[in-house]
This record gives sequence, structure tokens and C-alpha cells, in this order.
Amino acid sequence: MNSARQVLQHVFGYAQFRDEQESIVEHVAAGGDALVLMPTGGGKSLCFQIPALLRPGTAIVISPLIALMHDQVSALTEAGVAAACLNSSLNLDTSRTVENALYQGTLDLLYVAPERLMTPRFLDQIDHLRDTNRLALFAIDEAHCVSQWGHDFRPEYLALSILPERYPGIPRIALTATADHQTQGEIVKRLHLSNARQFISSFDRPNIRYTIVEKNDPRRQLFNFIRDDFPRAAGIVYCLSRRKVEETAAWLTEQGITALPYHAGLPTETRSAHQNRFLREDGIVMVATIAFGMGIDKPDVRFVAHLDLPRSIEGYYQETGRAGRDGLPARAWMAWGAQDIVQQRRMIEESDGDENYKRLARNRLDALVGLVEATTCRRQHLLGYFGEKAAPCGNCDNCLEPPLTWDATEAARKALSCVYRTGQRYGAGHIIDVLRGEATDKVRERDHEKISTFGIGRELDEPRWRAVFRQLIAREYVRIDHERYNALALTEAARPLLRGECTLLLRIPAEKPRTRRPRNIHHDIPGGLPTTLFDRLKAWRSTTAQAHNVPAYVIFHDATLREITLARPAALNDLRQISGVGDRKLEAYGEEILKIVAECI
Repeated sequence: MNSARQVLQHVFGYAQFRDEQESIVEHVAAGGDALVLMPTGGGKSLCFQIPALLRPGTAIVISPLIALMHDQVSALTEAGVAAACLNSSLNLDTSRTVENALYQGTLDLLYVAPERLMTPRFLDQIDHLRDTNRLALFAIDEAHCVSQWGHDFRPEYLALSILPERYPGIPRIALTATADHQTQGEIVKRLHLSNARQFISSFDRPNIRYTIVEKNDPRRQLFNFIRDDFPRAAGIVYCLSRRKVEETAAWLTEQGITALPYHAGLPTETRSAHQNRFLREDGIVMVATIAFGMGIDKPDVRFVAHLDLPRSIEGYYQETGRAGRDGLPARAWMAWGAQDIVQQRRMIEESDGDENYKRLARNRLDALVGLVEATTCRRQHLLGYFGEKAAPCGNCDNCLEPPLTWDATEAARKALSCVYRTGQRYGAGHIIDVLRGEATDKVRERDHEKISTFGIGRELDEPRWRAVFRQLIAREYVRIDHERYNALALTEAARPLLRGECTLLLRIPAEKPRTRRPRNIHHDIPGGLPTTLFDRLKAWRSTTAQAHNVPAYVIFHDATLREITLARPAALNDLRQISGVGDRKLEAYGEEILKIVAECI
């Protein structure tokens, strides 16, 4: 029997395991249940793929997305593993071929959706595997889908609780990249994994730089960010509404960026075509709702941007985690405003959830507000949410350019007093006019020149006052009354501040950055790599991927091509030492690669 390290090296082409991978593999291969929490790009798939090859029979992998199934099956097939999937995208003949291979026991891994798994017909097929001692294990990918509090909740995942009862003794491994303490508890409870060994890796993604800016013409801010740092790179832009997705994609296209929309309202054919272009072409920017992303295995996504506030830190972490899966530098950029928070709170209150659901949703939103308002290390706040302590990272916007703060306690008290004195019936614009002593027609009409707060805030200009009100709304010292034309009203939280029992420090809005010269990150190859060979290898990979009808990264990741460029192998044995080159790929592509390397010497 092969050892885990032999499979790792000869099938997948890696010399050693990372972090707890080896412990997980050995535990599951020996028949143990496991719950694995590992960040995106941390190598979760190997944690069930290698045990599947070590144990006799077929491993059943439950996955929620067709795109993920096809990508992983393609990658495994390239590595010489007998893998297949069953889903609604297959025609009848192909489905029958796969089912026959499953019955004959010639598959190492079979990927299925939870809906397919729970059909009586498929359960009968699994029963046959069990009865003939050819059922290796169950792998439940994206296990957070079982959580009713998560934005990726899939009710069909709840039915997976029957697996330990129907198939006792068959190991199960549940995996996710995103789960706070509450979601972890739900996974354990709903999938009956109380006796499973838990493997929780660090949630840190040190290659991702987090940047959060206040909205000021957000579409233009987004364009400047892409133009300056990622002019021809793959990226994802998240928006809250379908309409905004389509408008943003169209606008970016007008600015010369190859941008495609993706949301659940588009025809299935359009979504599929756009997703395929994103996976298989370089430099595509996908503008999407959260309907896009889970299970996307593209390693070279260089940035994830948010034009609207996500619903929770958990959602933000999962969405930003789709950047930089290859371990190379990547960016998470977000623009936010107080109106985003108001909108999210309104959605919570108008939702059909019970009071407990709303309370938890408010708490999660409050945690996210704390992240966007933070004046200290973003990464510390992010990891702290998942119960992980960390030192300042030195690689987020607050660490690289610490924001200036000012004591806004007195200004906030003036603002709150003015809201109260004007009857809690007016919006921020009108109240700022009163504070600044600007006797506009509306102020005169309402006799606000005569109230005690008229003109008490002349020391601040309008933008600074707007920043104060934005923070007061974000921190819920005041709320917006939508039924009274967005009038501001005080909350209970305002009382201690008005009484002088607490202080309020706010960040000073950053000045507009200088226009930077665009830089082409595709040609900024780390380590001084000679671009001629690297570009030749990428071109060869692209042609090969098209011939095999798979995404380029299924053939080789960029990291492998970079290592080849640095090492310049002269023989097959030299190429065998490159990370990501397993036996099957060495046999299939080795001579072609060596020829390209020789031509570039």
C-alpha cells in the first residue's frame, strides 16, 4: 500500500505536506471522522483526495457547485486519478457511463451534488458499494452550507445527517474555509460530527492586503484601483443588487476593462458562458452578486473588490478569500458608506426571520462595522472575529498608512443636540446647515435660526460634518427614519455621549491620493524571473488547456511555471523535483517543457 507521502509526491507532485494536512490525511485514511477548517488556498482538497486513493473503493464527494466539480475532476484526471462527477449538466449517455463505472468499482472519486446523493436511486448505488466493501469515504465540501445563519445556506445539506446512520463505519470528512464559532457548532450538530476530530488551521491569509475606503464616487474609485494596480489581471467585484452588477460591468467595459456580469437573474447559458470565460481566459473581471464565487478554484485572482458592504465578517472573509489562492500577493478592496449600513439594517428588520435570527444578524453586522471603522490593524480585527490572536500585520491599509484620528466628542454632542432641538424630523444636510449657521430658505422657514444650536458648529466644514454624521449613523448613535423622509432620530446609545460619559475618536478622512502611473502587474514577475521563458510556458499551457478543454491552471499553476523558469531543468529527473509535477504530468508534458526551456537558454 502506498503511503500518504508517496501519493502526495507521485500523483500530485508535491514534496511535502503543509501545516496539518498530513495529520488529517492519516486520520481519515485510518477510518476517522474529521471536521477541517482551513483557509482558501490552504490545500483542503488534498485532505480527502489522498485518503480516497489510500483506502479501497470509491470516495463520494458532496459538492454544491457544478463548476467546482468539473474543475476538480479535470485536475484529478490530468494527474492520472480515476475521477468523475454526476450532475444535471451531463447528458443521459454520459450519466449512464459514470454510473456504470461506479457500479464496476473503477472510480477513485465521484463528485455529486447533495440533491443527487439523497435520491433513492443513488442511495441504492451507494448501498451496493457498501455491501461490496468498495465505499471508501464521504467528503462533505463547503460544509458551512449546512448553517442556517450563513449566506450560503443550502437546505439540502441538512439531509446529509443520515450518512452516519445508514453507513456506519464509513469515515466522513467535512471541510470549509469559512466558519465562526457558531457555524462550527452547527456543522457538528447537524452532521452528527460530535465525535469527529477537529482540525482548525489559522484563518490568516498573509498574502492578501486589506484596504477599506469611504465612498466618494465609488465607481470611479474602483476604476482607479483596477487601473493603477491590476490593469490586466483577473478579479471579482461584488455588488449587492443585480441592477448594480449589470450597470457596473457595463461601465467598466466602457472604460476599457474586460468586465462580465453574473447574477442569479441572468439566463443559465449566459451565466455559464461568463463563468467559463472567467475561468479559462486571462484578465477577466467578474462583476457579481454573492451568487458567484463559492467553489471557484481559479488560483490567479489578483483582487476581490466590494462596492457594497457584505452582510457579515464571515461573508467578507469568504469572498475576499477567493483572491490569491496561488499564494502570490493579492488585494481585498472595499468602498463603504453609512448608507450601506443603514440599508443592511433595514434588510434585517424587514426580513422574515424571527427575533433571534435578527439579533444574530445585527451582531454580525455590528462586527463588520467595527472592521470598516477600525483605525488599527484590519487583519487583527478580522482574525479576532474567528477567535485568533495576531500581531499587527504591517500589510493592510491601516498598518501601512496609519489613519489620523481626532477627538470628535464635542462635535458629536453638538450634532446630537441639534438633531434633538430640531425635533428629530430632518436629514443630515439640513442639520449641518443649522450647525454651520447657514440661514437657507428652509432654515428660515422653520425658524431654526432661533434655536440654541444654530451656528454652534461653524468650526467644521461641511465634509467634516458629513463624516461625523456618517460615523454617528454607523455606530447607531442616531438612526434614519425611512418613513419620515430619512429624518435622523436619537437612539438610547446617544444618551451617554450627550451626558459626557464617554468619548468618541474618529478617523480624519484621507486626502485624495495622487494619480499614480498605471503598472502592469502581469509583467512584474517576482524574483526577477526572465519573462521570455515564463511567457513561452504560459503560451504553451494556454494552447494545451484549449486542446484539453480545461482551464489553464488545471494543466499547471502559475507557481509551477515560475519554479520551472527559475530552475531551468535540463532533464526529466530535474523537472520531477518541481512542485506540482507529478508522474502523470511528467510523462504527458515533460519532453515538451524541456524543449521550451532548452530553446530559451
